[in-house]
Amino acid sequence: MYSISKKIGIREKASIAKTIFNKDETASPSVTTFTCCECGHENTIEIIPYQSGFPIFQVYHEDKVLSKDKLLKKGIVTETSQPMLFLGELTFHDLPTLYFGTDCESCHSKYFCVFNYGEKQPGLTLLEISGVWKYEELE
Repeated sequence: MYSISKKIGIREKASIAKTIFNKDETASPSVTTFTCCECGHENTIEIIPYQSGFPIFQVYHEDKVLSKDKLLKKGIVTETSQPMLFLGELTFHDLPTLYFGTDCESCHSKYFCVFNYGEKQPGLTLLEISGVWKYEELE
């Protein structure tokens, strides 16, 4: 799990085994798998609330990694609703949104994972994975 600081180009979206985890499933690490678009290897990702990931703002701030436009067009995030703007301009389902980079364990293709974690409504805490996308660094 790493942060991404260079400009990237998003390619295809990987298949993910499980994308939604409820409060009970986030007490310990939330674990799921994604299938590499390149070689078909099943890779494990483990997300620990308040420990895993980096703020999505780092990706679109000054278009350092990806532009807001690209994030929106690919359906990675959406514009944050007015009452939740304190979370940033772009979020996934109006919850605190984070990302991380990871590599395929087999062919070392690079992937970009975006997820949120927070209280969706009183008493309903969720961790949702927006998706895992293959990416390539741009020069």
